[in-house]
Amino acid sequence: MNMRKRSREIDPDEILIDSSNLPGFDSDRLEGRMEKPISKRALYSTLAAFVLLAAVFMVQAWNLEIANGSEYRQQSADNMLRPVPIFASRGAIFDRNGVPLAWNAPPFGGAPNGGATTTDELQAEDSVPQREYATSTGLAHVLGYVQYPSKDKNGFYYRNDFVGVAGVEKYYNDILTGQNGSRLVEVDAHGKVVSQNIVDPPVSGQTLDLSIDSKVQSALYNNIKAIAEKYSFGGGAGVIMDVRTGEILAMTSYPEYSSQVMSDKTDAAEVKAELNAPDNPFLDRAIDGLYTPGSIVKPYEAMGVLNEHVIDPLTIIHDTGSISVPNPYDPSQVAVFRDWKALGDLDLRHAIAMSSDVYFYTVGGGYGGVKGLGIDNIVKYFSMFGFGEAVPQSFFSGPSGTISSPTWKEATFGEPWYLGDTYHTAIGQYGTQVTPVQVVRAVAAMANEGTLLVPTIIKGDGPHVERTIDLPKSDFDIVHQGMRLGVEQGTSVALNVPYVEAAGKSGTAELGASKANVNSWITGFWPYQDPHYAFAVTLEHGSVHNLIGAAAAMRNQLDWMERNSPQYFQ
Repeated sequence: MNMRKRSREIDPDEILIDSSNLPGFDSDRLEGRMEKPISKRALYSTLAAFVLLAAVFMVQAWNLEIANGSEYRQQSADNMLRPVPIFASRGAIFDRNGVPLAWNAPPFGGAPNGGATTTDELQAEDSVPQREYATSTGLAHVLGYVQYPSKDKNGFYYRNDFVGVAGVEKYYNDILTGQNGSRLVEVDAHGKVVSQNIVDPPVSGQTLDLSIDSKVQSALYNNIKAIAEKYSFGGGAGVIMDVRTGEILAMTSYPEYSSQVMSDKTDAAEVKAELNAPDNPFLDRAIDGLYTPGSIVKPYEAMGVLNEHVIDPLTIIHDTGSISVPNPYDPSQVAVFRDWKALGDLDLRHAIAMSSDVYFYTVGGGYGGVKGLGIDNIVKYFSMFGFGEAVPQSFFSGPSGTISSPTWKEATFGEPWYLGDTYHTAIGQYGTQVTPVQVVRAVAAMANEGTLLVPTIIKGDGPHVERTIDLPKSDFDIVHQGMRLGVEQGTSVALNVPYVEAAGKSGTAELGASKANVNSWITGFWPYQDPHYAFAVTLEHGSVHNLIGAAAAMRNQLDWMERNSPQYFQ
């Protein structure tokens, strides 16, 4: 059997070499070694690696240049061209005399216009204008405050506009807010500004001229504050309104917050103190405060008494200091309804002037042979003058308040209505609640003889008539005379000043079952013969033993105006 013999190639260095003729090479230094050729396997492996690398490179190049080329091209452009917002100036706010109340200050730390050389300087140059507010007191609830445009953690604005939070800043935000512009900035790899162009110029917001006189308003705030602090009232509000146009001359709420602090929010401690204040300075008591009115509703009830011919205005009712009403089911049980004092014989004019509860118990609910107006008519005539309804959609829209009625009592307590409920409602007690703005426009409608106006905070924006109250002028005259008599010799005598003839109606509303606390009211208008302005001032939650209240605050206000703004008495 033939066997294939293995053979191998003989290397050249193996020919004729033996130990006797072996050269003296130093093998440790690679002497005497012959180079071997690279194997085909190694060549093919290397070639394959290069081909694979080239394929990966080509795929990535295709991905960058073709598949996602437009996206990366846009990213590249964006890295070179950066849009920067140019914030529009917010509209300034002025009072009726052109006194600035809110305006824009230059941004803090901004570079001179056009002087930015880096993106950081450019951002400072186009930063948000700072909102500044007048330092006068008593303006916060009218003006409100703003929130500035906001950035995310990367420094980009996610909200580019001012946002009004309260007051005029909120209600007229769309008018005050301008339209931001934009600037396109070219920067190099180091963030240096190469060039810049304004793409859209900013458009400033519109200015507002308010109807208020800021000096009169600050004085009203300070006079309310002084009486409230001296005689321990929990707060207060005051409104003065033009009875011809509906323009608000002054409207303030005590206590108040700081518009500047709440807009800037740079002092966290101050902001926290404002938010946590126990006396609730953020409540606009003039618009949103609900108060038991007490006797200030008597003139409007008197209009119903006259129009329904319940009594002749000269009819005398004797006020002994109380009336007693036997229980119809158990005559041995007698309910006593008391007056603030025994006032003797009174006609309608003097009953208004002296604020007789007995008189209005009698003509309101009926007593001693007088049928009385009745609860349905009391509700009717209160409603005519705007009580129990919200002010129509306007800056002054707030809660509607309540007029006590059988329907209200059933819905609230699930109980029937009693005669005593009518007596209490007739003198502005029980569940009746009103806002100072409701009261001042009711007083204005009384003063102008039946035109119920929608109040306005904008100068020259009026009158806006909600409705005309169709009642005889002779009835208005009688009630006016009673209110003037109240200033001359009745419960509003604090307003009996020599420089203007005012007509007024005071009120002291008892609070709670214990009646230990009261709301103090003074309302009225001037001048008596030709009314121009109506007013309503309330001080809340004072001691029942206080003899000084809202009338004193309004008297101080009239005295201040006579010295500093006598034009309002001419």
